[in-house]
Amino acid sequence: MMRLEKRATPSRAWSVATPVLAVVLTMIAGGILFAMLGKDPVAAIRTIFWDPLFNPQFAAYSRPQLLVKAGPLILIAIGLSLGFRAGVWNIGAEGQYVVGALTGAAAGLALYPMDSRLIFPLMVVAGGLGGFLWAMIPAILRTVFRTNEILVSLLLVYVAQALLSSMALGALRNPQGGGFPGSRNLSQWASSANPELIAGTGMHWGVVAAFIAVIFAYILLQRHMLGFSIRLTGQAPRAARFAGVSPRKLVIVCFGISGALAGLAGLFEVTGPAGQISLDFAQGYGFTAIIVAFLGRLNPIGILLAGLLMALTYIGGELAQFMLGVPAAAIQAFQGMLLFFLLAVDILTNYRIRWAREAS
Repeated sequence: MMRLEKRATPSRAWSVATPVLAVVLTMIAGGILFAMLGKDPVAAIRTIFWDPLFNPQFAAYSRPQLLVKAGPLILIAIGLSLGFRAGVWNIGAEGQYVVGALTGAAAGLALYPMDSRLIFPLMVVAGGLGGFLWAMIPAILRTVFRTNEILVSLLLVYVAQALLSSMALGALRNPQGGGFPGSRNLSQWASSANPELIAGTGMHWGVVAAFIAVIFAYILLQRHMLGFSIRLTGQAPRAARFAGVSPRKLVIVCFGISGALAGLAGLFEVTGPAGQISLDFAQGYGFTAIIVAFLGRLNPIGILLAGLLMALTYIGGELAQFMLGVPAAAIQAFQGMLLFFLLAVDILTNYRIRWAREAS
């Protein structure tokens, strides 16, 4: 008979091993899924994880895309991880990402066609502020009215998506676009463009911001009093209250940081890879970043690696759809398996398996 026995202290070995084990189990389960769909599982896994990096036919295009896809995932996941560590559950980063893109784009388009180097920094500030203010809605409702921040932040995603459709068809629609939905192309306007900083690498200001966020989050958690308060609140809430940590202030701070970073991710995306506000601008980065945060063990360095891995599944998934005809829904299910298996095997960090003979 198998039973779970509580460990005296969490296992560091399993804490490191569970993300690796989750990836392996995802490959196995994903291979079974692809086989059930009539696809060669080995070819599908190779196409997702190997071909984007090492196949000469695709690598020249796919390698730069790795940073393009990883940038927003890492930036959003860093913000979410701070709240998750403190027990503050912001599930609405997708909405903050969209609103950050809308406010940043609106700030720039209001000055079109002015030529100034100050426009892009202004848009960055507007994008971060938009995400921040959108995140303050669930934060204030949580601290003042004690609402559930999970439900409120999640439902606000659908409000943001409705706002996106409204703006793409209305106030932000390109007046020279022939009536088609979507704003002007911000990546083609020099004052608002967010191009590659180094040609052929995919490195733009959003990727730079993601790397800076990783460094600052690491320093914050290891060397700053706020980081200590976040870690203490997550590990021992009662001890945190005795230490003078204000739960309400921590909710505001964690939501504010995560909302601002998600808004910045949206702004860098709309001025760079996406180029414009459109009906399909929301790519699910805010939801995928939750997987990235947990796959990286809520650690900034781990999130950096997990973001690159998840970006690889995006690029490889697109290749698998194009080369092998794998359905897009199957790729999304494959990505979701990562979080499922991570949460499943993570129990081994706090529990050990014991085998005992069943009593007669």
